[in-house]
Amino acid sequence: MADVLDVTDQTFDAEVLQSDKPVIIDFWAEWCAPCRQIAPIIKELAAEHGEQVKIVKMDIDSSPGTPGRYGVRAIPTVLAFKNGEVVQQLQGARPKRDFDSMVEGLL
Repeated sequence: MADVLDVTDQTFDAEVLQSDKPVIIDFWAEWCAPCRQIAPIIKELAAEHGEQVKIVKMDIDSSPGTPGRYGVRAIPTVLAFKNGEVVQQLQGARPKRDFDSMVEGLL
């Protein structure tokens, strides 16, 4: 069972862009209520799909560079990366099925 990995501006390229498997990244902040709402869903995705998809999260307050680079203006924003490119984006608190579809789109 895989865990959700915390990434920072410093580790983003190595962990996400150079990953040998697709990556889903959750941009979040401690003060964001909708972020806390989807946190258990993100954990479930890691538990269910961690073998095939890397699930990571980034605190936008401690790592503001990467969200800016990808035009993240609202949180939570969840991006799906395949071969270093953004292939899908979800914003706001969404039902788990939306995140499951995102994972399926990467496989």
